[in-house]
Amino acid sequence: MTDEVTPPPRARGRPRDEGARASVLEAARVLLDEGGLTAVTMDRLAARTGVGKPTIYRSWPNAHAVALDALLQSAALMPSVRESTAPLKDLRRQLRRIAALFATPTGRSVALMIAAAQSETELSKVFRHRFMLASREEGRSLLTRAIADGDVRAGIDMDVALDLVYAPLFFRLLVGHGTLDRKFVDAVLDHALEGLRP
Repeated sequence: MTDEVTPPPRARGRPRDEGARASVLEAARVLLDEGGLTAVTMDRLAARTGVGKPTIYRSWPNAHAVALDALLQSAALMPSVRESTAPLKDLRRQLRRIAALFATPTGRSVALMIAAAQSETELSKVFRHRFMLASREEGRSLLTRAIADGDVRAGIDMDVALDLVYAPLFFRLLVGHGTLDRKFVDAVLDHALEGLRP
């Protein structure tokens, strides 16, 4: 007697074409580089890629969502922060990586889009959860390791410490009153650590 394996039920609808998805995201990055956020439209994405608009709409509700996903994919493709024996150095590298991402044309365009959006729109929620809060949780892990190493004092309010480190970056990013660059993020971290060290 042989055991019969029941195949898993198929998902409804057509399977997502990952090749088409990658083409659309690459086209979005090129359009953002060429003309900023207003250059990214569903018509132009379809024309650039040969992917039909109905196919694009199956993955994204609008062109702004495509632009945001292009940024998030760019973040995923950037060299990651390698965990080392020096968590505060890792934290500095992570902050510099964020600054470098938003120095790109795609990053600047998406920052303008997020700054103009209402706080509870789907775009703002996706950006907040998939980028801002994800970066913050990585920072939580790094600060926890720094406490264990004795480089940050024990008993700190971790949420306040994380706000000290990350809030200036996202405030400058969304308000746009100053440059978000390596020099700025280094200064933010140096000032924060003055209050966090033993």
